[in-house]
Amino acid sequence: MDIKAKIDEVVNKVKSDDAFADKFKNEPVKAVEDVVGVDLPDDVINNVVEGVKAKINVGGIADKLGGLFGGKK
Repeated sequence: MDIKAKIDEVVNKVKSDDAFADKFKNEPVKAVEDVVGVDLPDDVINNVVEGVKAKINVGGIADKLGGLFGGKK
């Protein structure tokens, strides 16, 4: 599995789907599992979640997620 590709896929979904962005904010592991479509080990899922959070911060949409990642509320 290409973890980087999955991170990009989740980031794109967070950016384009407000309902998914809310789900990621509230249940990031469940949201990632829904996109990936398979049950992965916790360490892999957590790596994807952390990668998505990092890209969201860099991408400047932290404000859109209500400060989940240290942005403005």
